[in-house]
Amino acid sequence: MRLSLLDRSRTRAGHPEREGLTGSVERAVNAERLGYDRFWVAEHHAVPGIASGSPAVLLAAIGAHTESIRIGSGGVMLPNHQPLVVAEQFLMLDALFPGRVDLGVGRSLGFTAAVRRALRHELDAADTFEDDLDELRRLLTGEADVTAHPVAAADVPLFVLATGRGMEVAARLGLPVVIGGPILTKDAGREAIEAYRRSFRPSKQAADPHVTISLDVTVADDDATARELALPEAWAMARSRQTGEFPPLEPVDAIRAQPWTSQVRQRVESALDTAVAGSPTTVRRQLDELVARTGADELMASTSTYDREALLASDAALRDLVG
Repeated sequence: MRLSLLDRSRTRAGHPEREGLTGSVERAVNAERLGYDRFWVAEHHAVPGIASGSPAVLLAAIGAHTESIRIGSGGVMLPNHQPLVVAEQFLMLDALFPGRVDLGVGRSLGFTAAVRRALRHELDAADTFEDDLDELRRLLTGEADVTAHPVAAADVPLFVLATGRGMEVAARLGLPVVIGGPILTKDAGREAIEAYRRSFRPSKQAADPHVTISLDVTVADDDATARELALPEAWAMARSRQTGEFPPLEPVDAIRAQPWTSQVRQRVESALDTAVAGSPTTVRRQLDELVARTGADELMASTSTYDREALLASDAALRDLVG
């Protein structure tokens, strides 16, 4: 099974936001050294806890500091962009780093109404996703009414970050999917994956269905340590549901020192209980169960934690574990 990383350029309390970006570049260099297959970055707008709003710009920096690892987006949010502009950006990246660039796209809009207004979009902007995705696909393969430049020597692989409906679209267009979140733990998720495989139509981009599962995976010497490393992300998610703002990662000691409402505690504990986090033995068992349930072709770990050294150590342990 292929093994990849998705880095969200998380910011950290007490540190300049630019370190979220330089940390992504450093992590990509380390991932290449460890032998990971891909390194993807994300797109988020006006989010205090995430530094990257432009995957194409960050990928240019990562490509310049690496030599062989595949680099890509997880993903470009297509409702925020014109398909031609996205095609031109990734064809340019492919021209600079031939044969190494992936384009993952999603249909999510801004996190809040204010962000959606700033992006000049409202909730119905995602309604054209299938048409925009098909146009982007044709632009990348040279089959559109206009020709995007620079013309690629080979197709840039296109992936769909998908939920149930997104998997239906990907199957019709013959595209690989990346799935994550609660759907991975539900029977409905397994059924949606099976339906995607059954209804997949081979295309120029992909002859066969391909499923990548994306989730946080934290590996440490023991289960308790891994759970502590996973706490800052779980805390940030719980706080975002309470305040409507996704915050920077905080150190574990600072989190423990704060007052916890019963609702926040319940959300944090639930997130930690369902996380893939633990010793190598624990994580291997959890991943084996997940792969058996989903039939995944690829694992993309989207792990974040406050301690950067511990994050790099987790990446190394996961690479050794999956082998």
